[in-house]
Amino acid sequence: MSWMTRVNYWLALRHAEGCERARGQKKADRKKTGRPPEELGPPPNGFVLLPWLLMGMGAFSNLFQGKTPNPWIGLIGLVAFNSLYIALVFRAFSKEAREARSTRLMLIALGVVTCTLAIVYGGSWLLFFPLLGLATGAIVRGPWLGRVGVGLTLLAGTTAAVRDGWGAVNVAYGTFLSTMVTAAILSLSEAVRELRAAREELARRAVEEERLRFSRDLHDLLGHTLSVIVVKSEAVRRLIHRDLDAALVQVGDIESVGRQALTEIREAVTGYREGSLATELDRARSALRAAGIEPVVRQSGPPLAAQTEALLGWVIREAVTNAVRHSGATRCEIAVEVAAERVRVRISDDGRGQSAVPAVPAEPPPLVPGIGGIGGTGLKGLTERLAVAGGSLEAGPGPRGGFVVTAELPVETAELGEEGAPADVSEGARVLKLPGTAA
Repeated sequence: MSWMTRVNYWLALRHAEGCERARGQKKADRKKTGRPPEELGPPPNGFVLLPWLLMGMGAFSNLFQGKTPNPWIGLIGLVAFNSLYIALVFRAFSKEAREARSTRLMLIALGVVTCTLAIVYGGSWLLFFPLLGLATGAIVRGPWLGRVGVGLTLLAGTTAAVRDGWGAVNVAYGTFLSTMVTAAILSLSEAVRELRAAREELARRAVEEERLRFSRDLHDLLGHTLSVIVVKSEAVRRLIHRDLDAALVQVGDIESVGRQALTEIREAVTGYREGSLATELDRARSALRAAGIEPVVRQSGPPLAAQTEALLGWVIREAVTNAVRHSGATRCEIAVEVAAERVRVRISDDGRGQSAVPAVPAEPPPLVPGIGGIGGTGLKGLTERLAVAGGSLEAGPGPRGGFVVTAELPVETAELGEEGAPADVSEGARVLKLPGTAA
């Protein structure tokens, strides 16, 4: 059956030339559009599989040349085969349509038509088996592909052996190759599209997370800074008539706070802001003192990693801002305790308790798990930040009155100095307080 060998050789040659032209066209399109190669390629529809129907031209020619007995049966079979094949290849590019029961029934019907035509006529009609393999590879995906492909190959080989003897080898090989190659190419194309969609979704989420980070940073930075400026401005107004030197000191502090806020906002925009815990403690003492609140700051343990200090700095900043603006307290204690596995920050005051937190709107947004009844945008945002880092935040009235904010994080200590001791840390616990404040 040398004619079938020549047909297979011609089809393989045309396929190789088509692939080469497609690669050249992709390179030309990439140079013209500047898009990456994965954005190019054939559109995801059934037109890419329709040209293979030309494999049935031999049967079509024999039918109209009168070389086929019972031509009306052959014509009906040819129309049924082409109709089912076209419907199947267009359904193959939609997952819902591909997995529908009607699609499976159509594929079985196509197999019945193919076997009937091959058994009745043989010859060029056996080339419908590779077309059946194309439709099968386009429809069947996943773990069943191997079994279905092998079964279809055996069916094609057996049917061709009954009609044409050793020529069945070519038919079986063409059927198996068309089934597996089609399934592999279409599965790869679908995977590429899914990966591209996932990449776009990840990029969209990254943009949303960056917007959320920026809004949180901006809220925390401006809320704290503006509160300090307001408090120090009130102090200037009180001191300007009786102590000009003290008022000028407060004015200098306002200028320093404003300049520092500008720097922090620039750093927050670029995403490289790393707050220092010691700096935040100093600012907290200054803000509390300007508001007439006695600060007591205690810190123990080795220095922490920059990211951990930054998170704790946000907690101290927000809690002190709320104490200055809402608590009406006379004393505020800040304790930083570093244990073996967790670091704990506790900010407590003797003010008005629950009123230390701004009122929540009438219809608040859904709370993040772990927030509890904490009100106010700042504390909610801090709870989300700490939860991502494996920590927690609790806020509420203290057992003896006032308001208490407690935050915990996993310990990430900074690197040790050359002699094995933590850099810039005194032995044991240390107490940071203003001159004249109680121990």
